[in-house]
Amino acid sequence: MAARLVLFLLFLAGGAVAGWLLGHDPGALAGMALGAIAWFLLDATNALRALRWLRNTDARALPRLGGLWGEAIDRTRRAVTQREKQIEDAEHRLEAFLDAIRASPNGVVLLDADGRIQWLNDTASAHLGLDPSRDLQQHIVNLLRDPDFTAFFHSRNRAGDVVVPAPASSPGRPVKLALYLHPYGEGRLLLLSRDVTSVEQAEFMRRDFVANVSHEIRTPLTVLAGFVETLQSLDLPREERARYLQMMSQQAQRMQTLVNDLLMLSRLEGSPLPGTGEWTPAATFVAQCEHEASALALALGKKLELRFAPAPAISLSGAAGELQSAFSNLVSNAVRYTPSGGVVEAQMRVEGGRAEWTVHDNGPGIAPEHLPRLTERFYRVDRSRSRESGGTGLGLAIVKHVVQRHGGELKVESTLGVGSTFSILLPANRVRPQDLTPAPSGAQPATESAAG
Repeated sequence: MAARLVLFLLFLAGGAVAGWLLGHDPGALAGMALGAIAWFLLDATNALRALRWLRNTDARALPRLGGLWGEAIDRTRRAVTQREKQIEDAEHRLEAFLDAIRASPNGVVLLDADGRIQWLNDTASAHLGLDPSRDLQQHIVNLLRDPDFTAFFHSRNRAGDVVVPAPASSPGRPVKLALYLHPYGEGRLLLLSRDVTSVEQAEFMRRDFVANVSHEIRTPLTVLAGFVETLQSLDLPREERARYLQMMSQQAQRMQTLVNDLLMLSRLEGSPLPGTGEWTPAATFVAQCEHEASALALALGKKLELRFAPAPAISLSGAAGELQSAFSNLVSNAVRYTPSGGVVEAQMRVEGGRAEWTVHDNGPGIAPEHLPRLTERFYRVDRSRSRESGGTGLGLAIVKHVVQRHGGELKVESTLGVGSTFSILLPANRVRPQDLTPAPSGAQPATESAAG
């Protein structure tokens, strides 16, 4: 402000001196008046330039002005620049936030106070079948027509979530969504969607598993309890008593087999993957399977033709106990479900560097609709026949886990009235030619070391 006053006085003094030189006292007064007018014209010009700059859309085209107007413009420019930077930073943060929401695995829908759609991400569009452009300003209840969601939306208590089928859900491929509503801002709502299909399926499988285990154990326990009560209350002849004890032993064996299979599944799911340091001759597996098949056929009172091809001179890498269990389960299933007079064939061979264990039977076969579910726990094509043969319904589930843990593949082919073929394929890195070097003394070991 002092500089502005000094400049004004300089204009007056300059005009007065120039006027006095030209006209003495009257000229000095006129010169002072002209100096004042010149100062006001210059100040008005600077004010117009400053105003034009303020009106200009490009705030960076700064005019060169001195004095008070120059300082005012400079301060204004710095304030505008700072404000623009703040706006730019806010826009970047908002864009980053929107990018994070867009990339979220959960669906996000912004609703106004009336429940109309303001914005949604791609996940919500896929979950709820909404169009990001067409469905804006539409009421969410009119688009998501589910009675449970409608009741949840209009409810005063919106704590928790509601699980509804997705619009794209079908009986063959069910999709479940958990929907949440959270208030924010001035009465607005945030709708979140989460795909809980796998969670729902896991919960269903857990309930089904507990129910199946309870049923499988309750049946033999009921039989055992009945036999025990009979033996305690009646004085039976020795032959009938022995028959009852034999049936009790069978039921106890059935429960023991079920518990062993459950423990086996638990170990498979909780233990680390098998390495490649332990090698077992294929002949060891084949011989054990042949022995178990003969014993099982004899125990079931079946006359079957068992054909086991000689094993190739190879060794297999992995957990020997797990592999033996998988190979034996395929053979025992074939023996259990093939009627007397039938044929069960088993063969270990090398195909394309991979080992393939194939078990074929000419039993009743399996209908196509049952094939995708064969490896589910406790799934049975015919429950009565399975229990009569002593199966637990866990054998193929164990086979599937063992094969997956060894990086292999399980194949099933079956035709009703013709028979079934089950194959286990192990990758080439778990197959190598057998070390035929004889042992120094004693019998051939069942397994070989990694260096053998």
